Amino acid sequence: MPILDRIHLSIINEVEREGSLTAAAAKLNLTQSALSHAIAKLEAQLGVQIWRREGRGLVPTQAGEFLQAVASRVLPQFAHAEVRLSQFAKGERGKLRIGMECHPCYQWLLKIVAPYLDAWPRVEVDVRQKFQFGGIGALFGYEIDMLVTPDPLFKPGLSFTPVFDYEQVLVVGPRHPLRGVEFVRPEDLTDEVLITYPVPADRLDIFTQFLTPAGIAPRQHKPIETTDIMLLMAAHGRGVAALPRWLVEEYGPRFDVYPVKLGPAGVAKQIYLGVRQDDEAIDYVAAFIALAAGYHQ
Repeated sequence: MPILDRIHLSIINEVEREGSLTAAAAKLNLTQSALSHAIAKLEAQLGVQIWRREGRGLVPTQAGEFLQAVASRVLPQFAHAEVRLSQFAKGERGKLRIGMECHPCYQWLLKIVAPYLDAWPRVEVDVRQKFQFGGIGALFGYEIDMLVTPDPLFKPGLSFTPVFDYEQVLVVGPRHPLRGVEFVRPEDLTDEVLITYPVPADRLDIFTQFLTPAGIAPRQHKPIETTDIMLLMAAHGRGVAALPRWLVEEYGPRFDVYPVKLGPAGVAKQIYLGVRQDDEAIDYVAAFIALAAGYHQ
C-alpha cells in the first residue's frame, strides 16, 4: 500500500512553486540528483506518474494536480500545528492572527483589541491586511485565524458571526448642496466625484446596493486608501465619500464633514468575524468573538 509522507507533499509543493528541479532542490536543501531520485521513488510507490517533461520544465499530470491541491491544503496545517505545539511547549497560550478585509473596520477593531489584550495576556495578537489569495483563501490556507469582513462568503468549513451593525452613508463637506437633506437619491451623484476605499466597484456597497441597481454611475470614481484623506477631500469640496455612519460621527467634528442617508431606507451593513469551524471551540478565539459581539459603538 503506497504511503504518502509530508516530505512527498513538500517536494510536490516546491517543484510547483519553483518550476524547476534545480530551484526546488535548493529550497529543500537537496542535490538535484537526490531530488530526481526521490521523485522517481515516489512515483514508483504511488504507481502513477506525477509530472511529465515539457522542454526543460515539469508539467503536472492529473494525479500531480490533485496532489498539488492536497499539498496546498495540508502543508499549512502542519506548519500551523507545529507553531501551536511550540507555543504550548514555551508556556504560551497561542496566537490570534486577525485578517482585515474592511478598511474602515480598523478603527473599530482597535477598540476590541485593547480590552482583549488585557483579558488574555498570554495570547499574541497580530493584525494583517494583505493576503496571498484574499481573505477567504487566507483562512483556508492558515495565513490567518480570523477574518474581519462586511461581506462574508459562507463556505463549508468556515463560520461567520455578525458582531456589529452599521449604516453606510454619503459623506459631504460643510458647503455641499446635499448637506442637510433627508436622504440622497442615486441620480444626485451623477455629477459627483465619488471617493471610496481602493476596492473593486462590484464589492462596494454604494455601487452594489445603491447606484448600480438604479443604472447610475458617478462622474468620477476616485479610490483613496486613507480614511483621513478621504474625509479631508470631502471637507474641502473635492468629492463625496462613502463611509460607515459611526466613523463619520466620530471623526466628523474634527474634519467638518456630515453624513447623509443613502436612499429613504438607508444602506444597512454588518461586520462579521469569520473563523475555521475547527477553531470555534478554542477559548481565546471564542472570547474574542464574544467581546466583539458585546461591544457597542
